[in-house]
Amino acid sequence: MERAPILALGLALALGGCTMIPKYDRPAAPVPPAFPHAEAAPAGGEGARAAAETPWRAFFTDERLRAVIELALGNNRDLRVATLAIERAEAVHRIQGSGLYPGLGVEAAGQKTRIPEKVADDGVAYTTEQYSVRVGTLSWELDLFGRVRSLKAAALEQYLATRHAQRAAQLSLVAAVAGTWLALGADAENLALARATLESQQASLELLRRSRDAGIASDLEVSQAEIQTETARAALFQWTGQLAVDRHALDVLAGATVPAELLPDHLGEVVDAGALAPGLPSDVLLLRPDILAAEHQLLAANANIGAARAAFFPRITLTAAFGTMSPQLAGLFESGTRTWSFLPLIQAPLWAGGYQRANLKAAWVDRRIAVAQYEKAIQAAFAEVSDGLALRSTLLEQRQAQQALVAALETNQRLSTARFEAGIDGYLGVLVAQLGSFRGQQALVGVRLAEQANLVTLYKALGGGV
Repeated sequence: MERAPILALGLALALGGCTMIPKYDRPAAPVPPAFPHAEAAPAGGEGARAAAETPWRAFFTDERLRAVIELALGNNRDLRVATLAIERAEAVHRIQGSGLYPGLGVEAAGQKTRIPEKVADDGVAYTTEQYSVRVGTLSWELDLFGRVRSLKAAALEQYLATRHAQRAAQLSLVAAVAGTWLALGADAENLALARATLESQQASLELLRRSRDAGIASDLEVSQAEIQTETARAALFQWTGQLAVDRHALDVLAGATVPAELLPDHLGEVVDAGALAPGLPSDVLLLRPDILAAEHQLLAANANIGAARAAFFPRITLTAAFGTMSPQLAGLFESGTRTWSFLPLIQAPLWAGGYQRANLKAAWVDRRIAVAQYEKAIQAAFAEVSDGLALRSTLLEQRQAQQALVAALETNQRLSTARFEAGIDGYLGVLVAQLGSFRGQQALVGVRLAEQANLVTLYKALGGGV
């Protein structure tokens, strides 16, 4: 009897490395090997992973934006939930891993039983008492077929997936804060443009009114100037409201009120475009934290198959205890009361209404679902990067064309004003030129914002370092 635990322990150690987890082969990426609209990768792939290896503090160059991102990383509630999910996943992993080790406990019990007259040998009822203390209650499941180790492996992969999901949430937060901060800068620039335009229109309107009173300008020209002035006033209120809305959005992302000194007063270039390498093989997507999270979810589903397979085989549990037992509470620790027990238990499934087979089938289906989700994550990431690369060059050309257009509109406004002041043309030409220049400058702000936002999106899509 005393050799049984030793033999069982030896058998467990001999089979300790066995699991029934299927061999894992990473699914092939269902995307082309290179991104469209990307230049050829440099020889040896140098710089292809620059974005993933560039921390956000190096990518964003404006100190104010860096400070706002730091504020958001410390206070954003969604990111806080993602971080707490890591702690929970770690605890679940420890729970599953604890099954590999024996459990040791202490047990104390007391029992008093009345024996009725009908049962007593002499027909007289009596009571019996029994007290026991077990100080070494040991319980251990011999994981001969890897059920517990498979569950532990699945829990580990879930934990790693949660860590990568938190990194993905952090990267998304960084990109969202940067995008909103840039939008605020564009709002501030548009508001300043609308204010300057309104002041100019008001000055022109006052000049026209005096000219009309002097019999030089007509009521029609004054009416046209009033229309232009009110248009500029409406734009001023529009950008004032948009600035407030974006300011509130930034406060929500930051999880606190962003100090005024950290807010942008204009739209500037705040990112290091050199961190985005021109040549990018599509396997760079495998470094994205959301894709890494999807792969660990797939590995967890793969490990669950091992646990489902092991459920077809017997479970062996060893329970042992030693302690003291006495019919009187006061005599528990006297000589002659020592007791011990050893209980090996084998549980083997015979028939459970097809439970094991259905459970195994469900595990295989879960794995196929995880494969599809992993492939979908890669395809979505490929589309994000492809879209960003397609827009990158066109936005640069669009900005250059818009800058040339704004310069031409400003020249047109200057010439129209000169012709009006010389008495060659009426004021309508000046109004049209002013409106065209105002709209052209607004469009230029929008293109510059789109160009900066595109770089932020590309940094996020390429799995920028966090």
